[in-house]
Amino acid sequence: MRDILSKATQIELVILDVDGVLTDGRLYLGNDGNEYKAFHIRDGHGIKMLLAAGVEIAIISGRHAASVERRMADLGIRYAYLGVEDKLSAFDSLLVRLGLLAEQVAYVGDDLIDLPVMTRVGLAIAVRDADPFVKQHAHWQTPSPGGRGAVREVCELLLEARGQLAVLRDRYL
Repeated sequence: MRDILSKATQIELVILDVDGVLTDGRLYLGNDGNEYKAFHIRDGHGIKMLLAAGVEIAIISGRHAASVERRMADLGIRYAYLGVEDKLSAFDSLLVRLGLLAEQVAYVGDDLIDLPVMTRVGLAIAVRDADPFVKQHAHWQTPSPGGRGAVREVCELLLEARGQLAVLRDRYL
């Protein structure tokens, strides 16, 4: 765990996949043709805490959905790449845009499409219910499955590594 915390101290940007990470991976398709997703509220608060601590958050997703755009806007996430087939290109674009090195980035994924980026970042994280092959390439695995608080755990890990978690929690007492 010491190695994970050491990697976590270097992180300035967290990139999240959406389906299977911010959601449980299920797609709800309504008779009206709309796609619906469920997001975990504690993940959202973790994201807000991490943003308040000065860590940027970005989304790279293979799918495009209006519900994701709305959720990202609600959370204050400024960098959202939706409907992306080549996640590595979006990753490279983010590095240039933010002036970061790959070692300063954490990526949270769950499926094979996430591997090209996961194998390049400083801290690769798989959610508990990720594809077994993806887990083999992660530095750390969340205790919770995707869409069920896994992102909150990532946020708290990074805040703990920065020495900011206790301060942020104490604000609520």
